[in-house]
Amino acid sequence: MNIAIIGGGASGLFAGGILCDAEQIISIFDGNEKVGKKIYITGKGRCNLTNNTTVEEYLNNVVNGSKFMMSAINRFDCQDTINFFENNGLPLKTERGNRVFPVSDKASDVTKVLLNRVKDCDLKLNEKVVFIKEDKESNKLLVKTEKEEYLFDKVIVATGGKSYPATGSSGDGYKFAKMLGIEVVKPRSALVPIKLNDKFCPLLQGLSLKNVTLKAVINGKKRELFGEMLFTNDGISGPIALSMSSYIAENQNVSLSIDLKPALSEEQLEKRLLRDFNENLNKNISYIIKGLLPRSLVSVFLNVCEIKEELKVNSITHEMRKTIIKNLKDFKLSYSSLYPLECGIVTGGGISLKEINPKSMESKKVKGLYFIGEVLDIDCLTGGFNLQTAFSTAYACATSIIEENNRS
Repeated sequence: MNIAIIGGGASGLFAGGILCDAEQIISIFDGNEKVGKKIYITGKGRCNLTNNTTVEEYLNNVVNGSKFMMSAINRFDCQDTINFFENNGLPLKTERGNRVFPVSDKASDVTKVLLNRVKDCDLKLNEKVVFIKEDKESNKLLVKTEKEEYLFDKVIVATGGKSYPATGSSGDGYKFAKMLGIEVVKPRSALVPIKLNDKFCPLLQGLSLKNVTLKAVINGKKRELFGEMLFTNDGISGPIALSMSSYIAENQNVSLSIDLKPALSEEQLEKRLLRDFNENLNKNISYIIKGLLPRSLVSVFLNVCEIKEELKVNSITHEMRKTIIKNLKDFKLSYSSLYPLECGIVTGGGISLKEINPKSMESKKVKGLYFIGEVLDIDCLTGGFNLQTAFSTAYACATSIIEENNRS
C-alpha cells in the first residue's frame, strides 16, 4: 500500500514509524528543511512528551474532544508512550505534575527516536503540499506539491495547527479539508499568555508564583487551577495561566483572581496575622507581608489594599486586617484579552470531530484520507497531554490502516 503523510511533526513521524514496521510504502512530505521543528521547542527545549497518569486523568485534561479521544487513548495510553520511547533507547524521567521528559533534557533526543523509526521512509523535505484531491479515474488520492503530483492509496494529514508558524504550522491542513468539503472549526488561541489591564504588571515582570490557585469566572462558570504562574510585562503566563486561557477562548465576560494562600483558610490566615501582629507591634506592615509573599509583590499588594508600607502594625485597624486577608485569598486581576493564536503552544479548533471516525481517524467524507494530531479540533491542558493526543491519534490511524490492509 502506498501511503503519504503530510507533515513531519510528532504525529506524522509516529504514524510513519508504525507503518514502516508493517512494511508499507511511506512518503513523508514536509515543507521545512528538517522534520520535527516544533518538537525541538516544546517544554522549553526539553520536550514534555506525555504525562505519567491514567486514562481517566488524561481525559480530565482534555479541554475539547474528550469523548472523541476515548477510543484512541484506550488503545494507546500514556504508559504505552513511556514504554515506546524507553524501549527505543530513550531513558525518561517523571517530574512535578507527572510530566515526563527525557533524562537528557533534550527535545532533540525525542526527534532522533522518531526519525530512526522512519529511516526506511521516503522523506521529502522542502516539498510543500499545495492540495489534495480525489482522483476518480484511479480511485486514489492525488497529492500536488510545489514540485510535482503523486497518487496514493492513503493520505494522512498531520500538518499541525496555526500556532508557532515559524515551525511550519501555517494551517495548511484546514485548507486541504475545506477544499474537500470537510468542516473546519474556526482556529482559536489555546495555551497562550493572558493580557491584563493592571498597571502593576511591569513591576511584577518575571515574578513566579508557586502553589497558588488561579480563579476565573468565564461567562458565569467558575474554574480554578492550582500550580505555578508567572507575571509578564503585560499579563500572566506559566502553566496555570496558559491552561486557563484554553477555557477562556474568545469569551469576553471574564473575571480573574489569585488565591495567594490556598493552603490556608481565611480563619487560619487571621490567626496567623494576629500572632504576627502581636509579636511585631512596632514593625512596619510591609515586614509582616514579606513573611507571607515574595518581596517583589509586597509593595504592589499593599498598594492594592490601600495600606501604606510604612504604617506600623499597631496602627492596623480591624478593617485593614480584613482587607489584607481578602486580597490574600482573592487578589483581583483585570482581564484584557488573550494573546493571538500565533503565540499559542497549541491551536484550538481545527478539523471538526463530527467529520472523523474516532477509531481510525479516517474522514467520513473522503475514503482513504486521515487527520491526526493538532490539526484536529482537540486541545488539552499543559503537562504533556497534547503530545499524548498526537501519539494516540497517530497510533489509531496507523494500526487501522494496517488492519484494513491485512483484511484485504
